Amino acid sequence: MSMECVVQGIIETQHVEALEILLQGLCGVKRERLRVHELCLKSGPNLGVVSSEVRLLCDLDQPEPTWTVKHVGGPMRGAGADQISVMVRTMIESKVSKNALRMFYALGYKLDHELLKVGFAFHFQRTAHISVSVSSVNKMPKVHAIDEAVPVTPGMQIVDVTAPATPENYSEVAAAVSSFCEFLAPLVHLSKPFISTGVVPTAAAAAASLMSDGGGTTL
Repeated sequence: MSMECVVQGIIETQHVEALEILLQGLCGVKRERLRVHELCLKSGPNLGVVSSEVRLLCDLDQPEPTWTVKHVGGPMRGAGADQISVMVRTMIESKVSKNALRMFYALGYKLDHELLKVGFAFHFQRTAHISVSVSSVNKMPKVHAIDEAVPVTPGMQIVDVTAPATPENYSEVAAAVSSFCEFLAPLVHLSKPFISTGVVPTAAAAAASLMSDGGGTTL
C-alpha cells in the first residue's frame, strides 16, 4: 500500500520570494517550475453507491505535457494519527496517456472542478524524499480555459509539503516532515490539510531578515 505524509499552509505572495531563498538554502537543490492543470473527477451512480474521486494532473511545464492520475484515500485515524502533526493518508498514483480524460468520461466519471497551480517546487532527500511546492491556485471561468484562470485567493499562495511513505515507515517519514517544517515556521505555519491556521505574525520580520542576508544554511 502506498501512503503519503502531507502538511499545508498559506503565505502572503509578498513573502514568497523570502520563502524561496530559505528553501534554496535548506534544500540545497535547484527549484523546479510548477505549472499543473488539475482536474477533479467524481464517479457517477453507475459505478457504485459510494462516490469515488480521482485527480488528473497535467504537467504543462514539460515540452510535451505529461499526465498523471492520482487517487487520495482517507486520512489515517486513531490515537496514533492524533499524536502526529502531519496527515498520513493512502495514495495511488500512476502515469497515464493524454487519452485518460476521455477514458474516465467513458467509465462514467464527471468533471467536478478544475484548477491551475502555478509556482515552484523543491524535491530533496532528508531521511525521506520530501517535496515542497509553493503555488498560486487559480480557477477557470469555463471548462479547460487555462488562459483565463484567475486566483482563488488573490494575494495568497499555498505551501504543500509531501513525502511518500509505507505502513512500515510512516512514523519516521512523518517525523522527518515535522522536523523540516520547523525551519519554515517563521514564515509559514504548516498543519494537516483542512485545518486552517492563517498566516504567521512573524512572517514580515522573518522575510525582511532573509531578504537582507540572502538566505540560510544548507542542512
